[in-house]
Amino acid sequence: MASSYMANPTKVERGWYIIDAANKPLGKTAVLAATILNGKHRPEYTPHVDCGEYVIIINAEKAVLTGNKLDQKHYYHHSGYIGGLKDVSYKKLMATNPELAVTLAVKGMLPKNSIGSKSITRLKVYRGAEHNNAAQKPVVYEG
Repeated sequence: MASSYMANPTKVERGWYIIDAANKPLGKTAVLAATILNGKHRPEYTPHVDCGEYVIIINAEKAVLTGNKLDQKHYYHHSGYIGGLKDVSYKKLMATNPELAVTLAVKGMLPKNSIGSKSITRLKVYRGAEHNNAAQKPVVYEG
């Protein structure tokens, strides 16, 4: 009887992938990134082992929000003080800090546990087409 394959965390080889977000919906780009960060695109995926790889997202400022999300969607966070709820519209967020908008979209699609916490550290988001990870020899991901 054949046994099931279980990935070993010490033997997982991690590659680097580039996703271009230019003129693509933010959510579709985030889904691709979250899938690669989780390792679900690999045949040896094991749910309790961190099998994910590194992801570089370029052209974050050119990502598209569909429908009325640019005007109606808001990013909320709290300072920790009384009355400290901060509110930023996505129109302003995409203009000033598109890297944060993409990172938040990907983070929301990752598991809420230690594997998800480790996975989000392997995400690199850049505003334009240039990135600092050429030494890692990333491969363009067409998903």
